[in-house]
Amino acid sequence: MDITIENVLLIGSLLLFISILAGKTSYKFGVPTLLLFLAVGMLAGSEGLGGINFNDPGLAQFIGIVSLNFILFSGGLDTSWKSIKPVLWQGISLSTLGVLFTAVGLGAFVWGITDFTIYEALLLGAIVSSTDAAAVFSILRSKNLALKTKLRPTLELESGSNDPMAYFLTIAFLSLVVSPEKSIVSIIPFFLQQILIGTAMGFLLGKLSKLVINRIRLDFEGLYPVLAIALMFIVFSTTDFIGGNGFLAVYLSAVYLGNHNIIHKKTIMRMFDGLAWLMQIVLFLTLGLLVYPSQILPVLGIGVMVSAFLIFIARPLGVFLSLSFFKMKMRRRWYVSWVGLRGAVPIVFATYPLIAGIDKANMIFNIVFFVSLSSVLIQGTTLSVVAKWLHVALPMQVKPKSPVDAFLSDESKSNLSEIQVPEYSQAVGKKVVHLQFPKRAIIAMISRNDEFITPNGNTEIEANDLLIILTENRKTLEEVYSSLGIKPESEDYLSV
Repeated sequence: MDITIENVLLIGSLLLFISILAGKTSYKFGVPTLLLFLAVGMLAGSEGLGGINFNDPGLAQFIGIVSLNFILFSGGLDTSWKSIKPVLWQGISLSTLGVLFTAVGLGAFVWGITDFTIYEALLLGAIVSSTDAAAVFSILRSKNLALKTKLRPTLELESGSNDPMAYFLTIAFLSLVVSPEKSIVSIIPFFLQQILIGTAMGFLLGKLSKLVINRIRLDFEGLYPVLAIALMFIVFSTTDFIGGNGFLAVYLSAVYLGNHNIIHKKTIMRMFDGLAWLMQIVLFLTLGLLVYPSQILPVLGIGVMVSAFLIFIARPLGVFLSLSFFKMKMRRRWYVSWVGLRGAVPIVFATYPLIAGIDKANMIFNIVFFVSLSSVLIQGTTLSVVAKWLHVALPMQVKPKSPVDAFLSDESKSNLSEIQVPEYSQAVGKKVVHLQFPKRAIIAMISRNDEFITPNGNTEIEANDLLIILTENRKTLEEVYSSLGIKPESEDYLSV
């Protein structure tokens, strides 16, 4: 069955609905939800029950790039600088050196057991060198698995930031396959250009995006997520246009925004969380449609060897070498090695050789698909078991009894206070987002002219406003007074 304008919405919505229902049942078995989405796509494909004929690597790659932008941006918004700061260099080392060592190690193995040229083998290694954050944390959440200190932030940072390095290596080795007369040394300037420009543009455009969001006054709250989407694509396309790594820039700009005060931040984050899930589903469905299962059978033997070498040798080698500069217990290193799931990203990167038209493009694509599938099945279903076996899992924590308890337990914001804003306060005329308010304090409500206002980042403070504030402790309350430019007096500390 061919996809036409008349039936695309019906087919798409049915596939989306079936994928969500299938994903709901996957948690109890410990299988990543996204794997079920991939299976639905394969069943609906030309060799499945649906018979949908889809063979357009270019369109699949475009969908992949758009989806990765949303996934990386959403992941960046959720990344807490406070949690990743202690493990920053470990995460950077894993997402750069770890990816490089994994790609080179696997490439050397493929070169030795196949008729691939060294550049073709390295290209295959580069394509499967990054891990899938969505697959990793969907399992961790489904099992309610808590990990010991600094381990989870390390995995979060690596999974969220290693795609740019894998993308660079894929493009670099693909260029060497197309032009084998080039020296491998020629990719070093390209690497520096990609990383340096990507990093600089990420922070620069992230800061500019913050100014734009906070200074543009939009009439509807729902337009702020739309503005953020526009800024996200501007960051990616602008960085890519001038020769930088667009994926890196998107991730870093989102990390910057996620750790600063912006108007309607919660609305933006919730919207991107939902869009990231949608893009993940669409991405896996598309890749499932693109795959021909009959073409995987001829590469099954090579696929098994490549997958086994990646899981048990190349990935641990990359992890141990990249973490050799840091102190970390051996069992934690082994667990980081095991949490190396391959997902949709390698399959997206495998479309680049297809579009370039190199000789072994189809073979590379099918091997990558098999490797991603086997990685999720083997490692994805055993993350919690291995965590307990290596003694890196914490006892299951009891959830708060109610949403109110959960709110009050978060950062322990349990002190409710009233502060009257005098006319001399520096906060008068300022928006809430510009107050430099302490992160562990919240303006729950504003009493103004016998009316109660629920504030947001765009709300302006007026003289004689009565602020009802939730704070963690007395020190945080003192910081609130400082941000408002008010000298605290004893009567102002009365609790409601």
